[in-house]
Amino acid sequence: MKKITIAIDGFSSCGKSTMAKDLAREIGYIYIDSGAMYRAVTLYSIENGIFTGTAIDTETLKQRINDIQISFQLNPATGRPDTYLNGVNVEDKIRSMEVSNKVSPISTLGFVRQEMVKQQQAMGERKGIVMDGRDIGTTVFPDAELKVFVTASAEIRAQRRYDELKAKGQEASYEEILANVKQRDDIDQNREVSPLRKADDALLLDNSHLTIEEQRDWLREKFQSVVNPD
Repeated sequence: MKKITIAIDGFSSCGKSTMAKDLAREIGYIYIDSGAMYRAVTLYSIENGIFTGTAIDTETLKQRINDIQISFQLNPATGRPDTYLNGVNVEDKIRSMEVSNKVSPISTLGFVRQEMVKQQQAMGERKGIVMDGRDIGTTVFPDAELKVFVTASAEIRAQRRYDELKAKGQEASYEEILANVKQRDDIDQNREVSPLRKADDALLLDNSHLTIEEQRDWLREKFQSVVNPD
């Protein structure tokens, strides 16, 4: 069976990462979380005094961007890949609200996106990958054989994010998360470099009222229709 590239784009907290991870594990593909890469750059910026308050020292970040190497390693306990920043596991740290509140301004920087796209394209050279993000089907892999664009209402996405954080034992405010979701939507859709949009040839999935199992079945069916068109 031929290996293909699968690009899953969509709004924040719409469950696209869960879909992508589950499909990759089921079909034996490599999963790459592009959003985690921008979160890792944000974490690096916070921890190194580059992003303080609302100010980003863009000149320093530009000088250091080539020193930021992001990779993914399978976690045997979860069966899913963890994010590594310069060799250190930062999977839990990058999911904090502090990073969530600051990742969008980082991801709008052209030189950051350029470096992340370069790393992502290098990861996908051999195909057999599932990657999710905001500009995978439009910028990173415009020739991907299967493209999906996922959406859901802001309120439902905020509730999912709230439930996820509470399940991990983290403090969370639904109102704060909803405001963050709406802010990220606005920034993602209106940034100058690679704005969030549905690729012309992407399949649209509104999962506002779908279960994870229903989403999984839908995506599996679309994958099979591409690799086994007959």
